[in-house]
Amino acid sequence: MTNPDDHQLVVRVAKGDERAFLSLYDRYASRVYALTLRVLGDTMLAEEATQDTFLKLWSRARQFNPGKGQLAPWLLTIAHRTALDRLRLENRRPPTSNPQDPDQTWSTLPDETTLNGEARWRSLYFAVQSLSEDQRQVIDLAYYKGMSQSEIAEVLGWPLGTVKTRIRAAMQALRQHWLEDSAE
Repeated sequence: MTNPDDHQLVVRVAKGDERAFLSLYDRYASRVYALTLRVLGDTMLAEEATQDTFLKLWSRARQFNPGKGQLAPWLLTIAHRTALDRLRLENRRPPTSNPQDPDQTWSTLPDETTLNGEARWRSLYFAVQSLSEDQRQVIDLAYYKGMSQSEIAEVLGWPLGTVKTRIRAAMQALRQHWLEDSAE
């Protein structure tokens, strides 16, 4: 018997199928945890956010629309928002990490040979590494720490215009890198 695809599993989850839910959990728990750990910087909070993410998958499976994209980005968006909500709830920000040392977080990601989607997820590490140090820093603060551009400018002591320019340049570089990977 072949493994069901994500869409089939989500349809089954929407109908209350616990086995389908556990299959999706097995497929995506490590990525969800890695992302929430990166955002929260605390293993206990990351575990809670991962659990919350999968509870949301269980209760919102009917909302998934495969016509708008694959399950992994949808689920990781839920995880990211859940982690940021947790930061706001805790009314704190994790210490800003060293953008030169993301290896500890990326090492928790699944092996790139497991699935094509897994390999694409892993390639994000290399795309981020291709950015300049300043660009990596603003991406880290904006995406993983949930800071606004004004907050980033304050933390880094940079003019707001510089932050906006670096974020825009970083996003363009990531988009270009991602499109080049997709074409291969």
